[in-house]
Amino acid sequence: MSTRLTFHLIPHTHWDREWYLPRAAFQARLIPVLEALLLQLEQEPAARFVLDGQTVLVEDFLAARPDLADRVAAQVGRGALEIGPWYVLADELIPTGESLLRNLLEGGRDAARWGRRLDVLYSPDAFGHPGALPALAREFGIEAGVAWRGVGRPGGSDRDLYHWGSPADGGLLLYHLPREGYSIGAELATAVQDLRPRWTAVRKELVARSVTSQVAVFVGADHHAAAPDLAGLRERLQAFEPEHEVRISGLAEFFASVVEAGPSHAKSGPAIPALGGELRRIDDHAWVLQGVHGTRTRMKRRHSVTELTVSRLAEPLATLSALRGGIDHRGVLRLAWRSLLQSQFHDTLGGCSADDVAREQDVRLSSVEALIREIGARSWRDLAGHDPDLARVLPDRSSPALILWNPCARIRRGIVTAELSFFRSDVLVGPPGGRVAATGTGYRPVALEAASGERLPLQVIGMRPGQERLDADHHYPDQDLVDRVFVAFQPPPLAGLALRRFHLRTAKGLPRASGLDVKPDLISNRLIAARVSPIGVITLEDRRSGERYPGLGVLEDEPDGGDSYTFSRGRGRTALGGRHRSRAIIAGGPLVGAIETRWTMASATQGDLEFRLVAVLHADSPILRLRLDVENGARDHRLRARFPVGAGEDACAGAAFGLVLRPPVHRQRGHESIELPDPTAPAHRFAAAAEYTRGLAILAPGFFQYEWTADRDLLVTLIRSVGELSKPDLPERPGHAGWPQPTPLAQEPGDHSVQLAVVPIGEADLDRPDRLMELWEDAFLPVQSGFFRRYARNAGAQPERDDGIQLEGDGLVLSAIKRAEQGEGLVLRCYNITESPVEGRWVFAGALREAWLLRADETGALELSLPEDRRSVPFSAG
Repeated sequence: MSTRLTFHLIPHTHWDREWYLPRAAFQARLIPVLEALLLQLEQEPAARFVLDGQTVLVEDFLAARPDLADRVAAQVGRGALEIGPWYVLADELIPTGESLLRNLLEGGRDAARWGRRLDVLYSPDAFGHPGALPALAREFGIEAGVAWRGVGRPGGSDRDLYHWGSPADGGLLLYHLPREGYSIGAELATAVQDLRPRWTAVRKELVARSVTSQVAVFVGADHHAAAPDLAGLRERLQAFEPEHEVRISGLAEFFASVVEAGPSHAKSGPAIPALGGELRRIDDHAWVLQGVHGTRTRMKRRHSVTELTVSRLAEPLATLSALRGGIDHRGVLRLAWRSLLQSQFHDTLGGCSADDVAREQDVRLSSVEALIREIGARSWRDLAGHDPDLARVLPDRSSPALILWNPCARIRRGIVTAELSFFRSDVLVGPPGGRVAATGTGYRPVALEAASGERLPLQVIGMRPGQERLDADHHYPDQDLVDRVFVAFQPPPLAGLALRRFHLRTAKGLPRASGLDVKPDLISNRLIAARVSPIGVITLEDRRSGERYPGLGVLEDEPDGGDSYTFSRGRGRTALGGRHRSRAIIAGGPLVGAIETRWTMASATQGDLEFRLVAVLHADSPILRLRLDVENGARDHRLRARFPVGAGEDACAGAAFGLVLRPPVHRQRGHESIELPDPTAPAHRFAAAAEYTRGLAILAPGFFQYEWTADRDLLVTLIRSVGELSKPDLPERPGHAGWPQPTPLAQEPGDHSVQLAVVPIGEADLDRPDRLMELWEDAFLPVQSGFFRRYARNAGAQPERDDGIQLEGDGLVLSAIKRAEQGEGLVLRCYNITESPVEGRWVFAGALREAWLLRADETGALELSLPEDRRSVPFSAG
């Protein structure tokens, strides 16, 4: 006896907020589509519509039609219009795990305001999915999801349902869209005479892959309005299916039916197959288009730095400041987060979009940067107890002060760099009116004095003239000419998230010699030595293990005949080498050494590439910090840096809330005929490989694209220059991946600045990846400094010493420090980067009133027991 099937017609649209057109154009098209949709939902009670899983579309609609807010809420509230759970449909492999979490928080907040959230992790078009998503979804009470790209055909067969994730956390019931994706039923809505043959073809594919008796039929496509006669379509299809049922359903109704019906006994094999890890497979199912991870690298680097500054600097500073009586910045922080999340839309952050979109992305990121600069400046003032108005009124009572803050939740020891400024003269703004510009002496040798009276000598790294504006709440800005002086020093150990205050005192003398050796081509300390060739090639020696790593950072430029979605190796040679121009010592120690090398290289295509490499080494650190400035004068090429490791089987790369191990990818055509596997892969913060005592970790501020080769080399993509959004029939991918149009800005002309760090590691460091995260923090989240040239203390200023907050527990990584979404609590979030349970605790300088364990969505509070002194919070991390 055959199984009775239920066909669920799921009306929807996939609405790219910006793509081959800018946001404003698609917003103008969205308004009439949603106006008509509201009327249809009101007139057809059985109608349903999935609004693409992102609440930002409601925001865009109501920005133009605020008068329709109540009607939107009515349809959302009754479940006819399904919105969320995301705020935007992000490129899920490029943002950090914390950004993905905030995306769900913002989407949940919006959905609650407008009625209810769709409890389905809907992701129909992202270029792959991180392995942390099922666990993250469960933290938001979401047990079902929808995906297309990256699932492939696990086990060699195409199925529509999987259990994705760890059995320990329940995983995610994932609906896998068919090969045609979410548009498989789009033409059913407009078919008239040929509806039966079209339905027969759609039905055949969907039933063949169905694991249960419930069959999802997505009716919609990119930027499509709702089908005009859903009830009539259902009736016509029902006439073709007298032995089965045809319904109009939302996604919530579909998954409820799947759970209720259970697996079909007509199918052989496992009822619902299991699926684990990240989803980046092709398997002749759907393009994954991993080339996007190397497109518009300048924008991706800027986004990563902005994302890092918001999440690990501005927000924690503002949170700690508010808890100590400063201004509550939650409203402005929310603006910054929402603008940052809008920057993560999958086509935008992927770089596979029109140049107009790239220009708007530039402006959007500038807005986020401006917001967090203001948040940071005010938070520094409040935390330091500084009153700029008092400093202006009573200048004789003010003196320079440097405030240090440790942004990490662990004790930091080591060398700190900071910028100081010394007054030279006023810059008079406005009619002079008899005013005379005051003058000063500029830089003079100084030392830092701690509250204990200890004096810290400074190494001057560099000095240059500049301007500085001093702002205050009740005075016009004071603009000055200053000497900007960059210094290094070694303060006492600084506890996690703690502050220290130092005052400037006139003094001479340098810090003591510490074993740092600097020559024009060599920089070394007792831990490592790095020799830099005239064209920037590094030979690194690990003095702890005796391992030697020649040929690091060789730049390779190759022709790129691809488009914004796919790298395609063009014809011609790979360019190597170059012509040396100059080298110099920038900083000679004793705490920080820096050497500079400049050279020029002819590109693999027409045009030249100019390089400036600065290698920096601290006297007490095994991390070689690199800054590579590139002047890109070439087109249609890909520039990469090669780091031969010579050890390890799989590469270990940072990922959202964890890491992932990946073997080399052999690029050969096989059953994945629709798209060749891409040997490159996405990484967050680090990519590393090691075996026994030999290994390297490549660190970056945030996201980057790398390749791990069979020769055990790591290659890092620096620039991809392409001039077309989409090209047809590339050898790696037949067919257009998007609407073709020129993208001259994606050629990435002009200046690029790439920050990387290299550190020798061993196999033991891969066994404890939290150590890699500590190295990354030391490289890109160093102790922060705020300098107040006129420092005047508030009456209620904070004490000289602040012992902060510590996170203890091997394998635990700090993710966020923020104010609670509701109430006045402090939210501390960490994750376990290892594969084993960890016992941890938060340790505080003062006693706590209470502590609660929360889900990521800040619900499900469970009160935690505190020890007798109430100064720590023990917890278990799975």
